[in-house]
Amino acid sequence: MFRIFESNRSVSSALTAATVLAAAVQAILAAFSVRVVGAEPRAPGYRVIKKIAPGGEGGWDYLTLDPTAHRLYIARSDRVMLFDVERAAPIGEIPNTPGVHGVAIVSKLGRGFTSNGGDSTVTVFDLKTLKEVGHIGVGKRPDGILYDSQSARLFTFNSGTSDATAIDPALEKVVGTIPLGGKPEAAVADGKGHVFVCIEDKGEVLDLDARKLSVAHHWPVAPGQTPVGLSMDLLRRRLFCTCRNGKMVVLNANGGAVVASLPIGQHTDGCAFDPATGLAFSSNGDGTLTVVRTDPRDLDSVAETVTTQTGARTMALDPTTHNLFLVTAVAQPGKPREYEPNTFVIIVVAKPEKPLNRPGLPSPLPRLK
Repeated sequence: MFRIFESNRSVSSALTAATVLAAAVQAILAAFSVRVVGAEPRAPGYRVIKKIAPGGEGGWDYLTLDPTAHRLYIARSDRVMLFDVERAAPIGEIPNTPGVHGVAIVSKLGRGFTSNGGDSTVTVFDLKTLKEVGHIGVGKRPDGILYDSQSARLFTFNSGTSDATAIDPALEKVVGTIPLGGKPEAAVADGKGHVFVCIEDKGEVLDLDARKLSVAHHWPVAPGQTPVGLSMDLLRRRLFCTCRNGKMVVLNANGGAVVASLPIGQHTDGCAFDPATGLAFSSNGDGTLTVVRTDPRDLDSVAETVTTQTGARTMALDPTTHNLFLVTAVAQPGKPREYEPNTFVIIVVAKPEKPLNRPGLPSPLPRLK
């Protein structure tokens, strides 16, 4: 312990003591830093906590979670299943959605929208009654569907015509089309008037101007190939793109530069990012969930791999509980697109017991009961 100022000491002695103290503190901090930098980060500890069997025949595609209503929407070939994630119970179905791929929710209008690849339409339904209230014709074979709150426009991404259809959801009318030059897959909005979409057969991500309805930039995702899943860190403006060659590619959304590439499982079809924890996820059809720890210096790393179930290639993240939901069924032998009866399950992957706060962000607020 240093006693720096005493009446019988000179100013010179005090300064010398202060210098020694500062050096000691720096040495302690340096030693602590070496220990921290050298330490292996602890795995987040995600795990499958339950499997729920709601039944129902047919395949599936995108999952959409409405955290306000605690509803999980599951596209099931010719209908949409609704599931209450708090009660772990089915709510109902939205029928007559041939070849449905995804669902978009516009809460302020009390409306939901489905992308129907079978008849190239969008079904409009009431969020309270789940009743169909309208149909909108769009481009051929719509796949992904997304609502951009900044432009107040709904977009379908059409694999059959390689374009995107823009819709005014309040009027339920098409307001324009954006040629994309390739087969679109997943998309995400940045809340600032730009929408990013994977172009599967071109190996790129497009930056779309949601107001001008035009392509602003084309960004290659190499070393990734066949990009299909997409999510975004809005704070750091990083895009996480999962690709079918077993890579998650991270792009800077301000210019499209690839800043990281990480190994993931095979047959991915979904990507999610949790802003509270700074973790990105890839759901993989090989029965794994890849968890990626992001870093402010773009030194991202694979934090862990969670075993799920074969075929669980798509997912949805609940940002309030940090739980993930995946779905799958048991494929019939030699028929990968046909499934054994009554084997469809919802897989719940739990958040860590203690939330992992993202560096630089405040602790998440407790959830009100």
